[in-house]
Amino acid sequence: MNLLRAGALALAFLPTLLAQPAETQLVLVKTTLGDIEVTLYPNIAPLTVANFLNYANKQAYDNTIFHRLARNFVIQAGGFKWDGTKAVAIPEDAPVKNEFSLSNTRGTIAMAKLDANPDSATNQFFFSLGDNSQNLNNQNGGFTVFGRITSQAGLNVLAKLGAVNVPNPSPLASPFDSIPLLNYEGGEIKQENLVLIQSVRLLTRPSQPAISSGGVIMPAAFGGAQVAAPGAFIEIYGDNLAGAVSRSWDVATDFTNGRAPTALESVSVSVNGQPTYISYVSPTQLNVQIPPNVPTGEPLPVRITHRGVVSNEVRLLVVDQAGALLAPGAFKVGDKQYVAAIRPGVGLVFISNGTIPGLPAAPAAKGETLVFYGTGFGLVTGTTKSLGGDIAEGTSRVVAPVQFKFGGVPAQVSYAGLTPGLVGLYQFNVVVPADAPSGDVELEVTQAGKAIAQKLYLSVR
Repeated sequence: MNLLRAGALALAFLPTLLAQPAETQLVLVKTTLGDIEVTLYPNIAPLTVANFLNYANKQAYDNTIFHRLARNFVIQAGGFKWDGTKAVAIPEDAPVKNEFSLSNTRGTIAMAKLDANPDSATNQFFFSLGDNSQNLNNQNGGFTVFGRITSQAGLNVLAKLGAVNVPNPSPLASPFDSIPLLNYEGGEIKQENLVLIQSVRLLTRPSQPAISSGGVIMPAAFGGAQVAAPGAFIEIYGDNLAGAVSRSWDVATDFTNGRAPTALESVSVSVNGQPTYISYVSPTQLNVQIPPNVPTGEPLPVRITHRGVVSNEVRLLVVDQAGALLAPGAFKVGDKQYVAAIRPGVGLVFISNGTIPGLPAAPAAKGETLVFYGTGFGLVTGTTKSLGGDIAEGTSRVVAPVQFKFGGVPAQVSYAGLTPGLVGLYQFNVVVPADAPSGDVELEVTQAGKAIAQKLYLSVR
């Protein structure tokens, strides 16, 4: 490679590379391994975008195969379908003139071309799996980037596509000798072995998300306070927060290497400009986990981005600890809010005096160990996993100590840390004091000597 020429090209195109295209269009590429939202740049590469959308709009890309994967380089598609036994080329329209401008970096989409013919792109395209600018910007007139994956969720899907196995030796001849195959163990290739583009559809830009005033709170089932801590879960309420799909994260499909997603259904949320881990989306409510390294002691800005459209800003006070225990609204009877304490054993048994709707009487016994769940209790030690976004493994311990009292009587806390197997949920194993009073007793919880905001009750026999 001629490094001087590469440097000159970089300087020549610097204004373009740094510019944010004013006009964009969005397409959703649905694949076997998940959905990828792509932002197209018609003002940068108008002929190429029009060419790509022409194929997409006539559904030429539906059920096409990813036929080439070069590890850490590109994954290519757009030219072939599978007829049950072999790859069949889809019809090509007239070639499109080359419009190289944007750099071929990770997550970009560009057109494939014939060697030594810059203006030969038709239907085949590829995603860059890494930074290919030093290579593809300088070959064959430069490869025309006409769009980019703009969400972390889409990049996560791209990473999954780039990790699919490429059999060696290949069961097929060129140009399919680098075809990625799923669960392939030799012999005949079946439909389920292929990595497919199921469809490519143009998306309309959504309305601006609107966070309600006072609409950022700790989860309602944990008291709903308008203050949180690093690593705490919060709920966000408003309008147009997401598309029509309402769903929670799926560990099997949305997590990457045990790490929770920072985007779900093209929705992301930032706190103080840092991405959160998003566990639930709907048009009117989002649930997210605050990253663990945000500053504390001040109100921090919270913003939502849905398909590139950014919401208004609402601020949330973040402090070192803002602990709250699970105490759903359904557990409030009269003027008493009962805590959701669980008796370990066979089945799920909640402590109750018999007045909580749907729960039989099952008061706590003195001397037994109960399990409580919480959020907002701050940093932990004793685990190599981060508080933010990671599935907890093994045991841990909250940095600021937590104390329980039953009717004023101190209790032994045998465990106070993250719940193994879950993300960001604290667990407290507490022994009911032998000399605790009987009846509905007030549960006093303090962290570092400061009482949590909730006033909670528990039934003891």
